Amino acid sequence: MLLAVAACRGDAKQCEQGCRNAFGLLYWRDADKAIAAAPPDQRDALRKQKLDEFTRKLDAGLGLCVSRCQSARNQSTIDCLIAAKTADQAVACND
Repeated sequence: MLLAVAACRGDAKQCEQGCRNAFGLLYWRDADKAIAAAPPDQRDALRKQKLDEFTRKLDAGLGLCVSRCQSARNQSTIDCLIAAKTADQAVACND
């Protein structure tokens, strides 16, 4: 019975990999724009602040993302999120 229940869910490791990749691409797309727009002497401090924020947000949202991914059981979306190299590609995975 346990095997049948486990087979109904997406792979947790693949879901985590896809969630991490997509979140990182989306977060850093916007963060990099903000860092580039900052005065040069403030960029290193802002980059560190953004990295801390990224870590907090990823930690806070990863479990929910993985759970939703597993429940969706959509291997093509998981594969797409893992393979995405840009934020736009990651967004297109959910279309």
